[in-house]
Parts: sequence; C-alpha cells; structure tokens
Amino acid sequence: MANSQGAVELAAVTKSFAGSRRAPGGYCALEGVNLSIRGGEFFCLLGPSGCGKTTLLNLGAGFEAATSGRVSVVGRPVTAPGPDRGVIFQTDRALFDWLTVAENIAFGPSVRGLPEGERRQRVEEYLQLVGLTDHRSKLPRELSGGMKQRTQIARVLANEPEILLMDEPFAALDAYTRSHMQREIARIWQATGKTILFVTHDIAEALWLADRIGIMSRGPGSRVERIIEVPLPRPRAKMTEDFISIFNELSELIDAAAKTDATD
Repeated sequence: MANSQGAVELAAVTKSFAGSRRAPGGYCALEGVNLSIRGGEFFCLLGPSGCGKTTLLNLGAGFEAATSGRVSVVGRPVTAPGPDRGVIFQTDRALFDWLTVAENIAFGPSVRGLPEGERRQRVEEYLQLVGLTDHRSKLPRELSGGMKQRTQIARVLANEPEILLMDEPFAALDAYTRSHMQREIARIWQATGKTILFVTHDIAEALWLADRIGIMSRGPGSRVERIIEVPLPRPRAKMTEDFISIFNELSELIDAAAKTDATD
C-alpha cells in the first residue's frame, strides 16, 4: 500500500528542552534523528520508556518545534498544527462530553465551514466506517472505551487529514478491547489508505499493525537506531512461528537499544 514518496520526513532533527528543577542544565530528548515515512505506510515507533517517541510524534504534529533540523509533511515544512495532520490521543478526553457521537464527528467539518449537506454526508460515511451508525445519538459517557476511541478516530478522519498520528491510542483499554481496536485500525487504514505514524510500547501490537517498525534508543539524545521491515502477509495472525520469531528479534533489539548510551 505504501509508496516511495516521503509523507513524513525528519532530517537531522534535534529537540532540546530548557532547564528545570529536575534538569537544571536542560534536556536533549532527540538528537540527529533522520526518518522517512512513506505515503500510505503504517509505521510504528517502538522503544524503552522515556526514549522520545511522543516527542517525535509531537514534532510531526506541530505541537513542538525542533531545536534544529527539518520536519516536513508531504514536502511542506511543519511549523504549527494543521488540518493535514490528525492526532489521536491515548485518552478519550479529546471528545466533547456535551456532544453526541455524530456531533463530535461533525465538529471539525463544521468549524471549517463545510456546507451542511456535505457535512452530513461525511458524518454518515465515517459513522459507517467505524461501525457506530446505531450509536450516533449517544453521548461519550454512554460509550465503552473502544467506542470512544472509534469516535475519536472518526472525528479525526472527518477532517480528511493526509497523515494520522496516533500516540498509544489503545494503551488504556482492556486486553480484549485493545485486540479488537487493533483489528479495527488495521481495517480502517486499509480502507482509507492514510499514512499512519503509531507510537506504542507494545511489541506485539507494532508487529501486528506495521509495515515497518522504528526502534528508538534510550535518552537523552534519543535517535532511531534501526528500522525493521515486517514481512508478514496481511491479514496477519498472531502467535504463528514467524510472528514469534520476529517478536523475539524485536525484543532483543529493544533491549539493546535500552542499553545504548546515546552519547557514544
């Protein structure tokens, strides 16, 4: 599904934070990161806790500015958040509690001034895509955790971004719901052809979803140590011999990355 054109590009990117009580000398989260994510690709970032995965995603989203280097999306420099990038968070607090499922999905197109007929058509399309047509009139408090995340996905997709940036979106879900949502996002990705940058700490999740997996080193000065192509055919089955073999390889690579001194 992916093409060779870079949809998300980081070139020699460094991100440092100013000094604080805990780190009076400042902190370098990322140093010299080079990464190219192909158009239409499902790319997962893996690494030890505190390695800068979310910081890297925030740079792509435009929530943070690089200290040095270049961040671009489809050839355009990233200087601020924009409608070409949709961000899906771990928490469901991004939903508006006082709006129904359909109203949450319609919010972005409404703010952008889409005509009512087109807005209604888009809401129906994405309600159907995420399987929430029968729940359109419910408020977020009436939804399960998985349904809230599907609402959040539909709300982001309704703005028709070129890139989806997902920051551990299923981490707070129970194991059964998480597995279901993994299948759902794989289905939605294949249906839409969107480019996805997906941050996770779960090796099996990354292996089940990704075309390629980027492994990050431990901070400070984290970088993408290695990129692994996932050769497993789709649809994928977990716990096959090939799946377990690649899982073990990734586990060893992450253990090694966790021990890497980024100053070496």
